[in-house]
Amino acid sequence: MAFKISDECISCGACADGCPTSCISEGDGKFVINADECISCGNCADVCPVGAPAEE
Repeated sequence: MAFKISDECISCGACADGCPTSCISEGDGKFVINADECISCGNCADVCPVGAPAEE
């Protein structure tokens, strides 16, 4: 199951830097995860300072 980034995102980029598949990119006001490329490893959630990424 892929992760999704909530509206709590502060656009710091920590999640993108921690993603081993580079499936996270900056979107409109928050970062977004490409669900087709996400391997559900949880690295994004581990490094996010506000807990924005969560499993869908």
